[in-house]
Amino acid sequence: MDRSYALALKDAKMKATPKRLAILEMLNSQSAYLSPEEIWKQLRDSFDRLGLPTIYRNLEELAASGVISKVIHPNRQLYYYLCSNREHHHHFVCLSCRKVEDIPSCGIETLEQEISQRTGGKVLSHILQLNGLCGGCAAAGGTP
Repeated sequence: MDRSYALALKDAKMKATPKRLAILEMLNSQSAYLSPEEIWKQLRDSFDRLGLPTIYRNLEELAASGVISKVIHPNRQLYYYLCSNREHHHHFVCLSCRKVEDIPSCGIETLEQEISQRTGGKVLSHILQLNGLCGGCAAAGGTP
């Protein structure tokens, strides 16, 4: 297993268990987002005992600590993606091939100022995910 996974878990104050490390390795080996069921099907033969609830729990813990990213699909299912970019950014998600691309700019500052002026409130965080078709899928006539 890659030592950087163990370090990422340590930075997130999480134990580097064999199952967590295997999940991170699985996500890192893909250029697309995966469902918990897909991860479980690929890893279940690697462990004596590995249930789908264990996969769900670990994915939620990894996402909550910022080690992995959630992809919220229009079908309302959650998917997960290992993003190596630790800077503030957002994602463009291809609904056809499942590729996830970083969007380096944010552009939310203007909206945050408007919210502050209108409501007197303060935005503490935000999540922005853009869904569509990547260039390759759009050119090939792909569908979500």
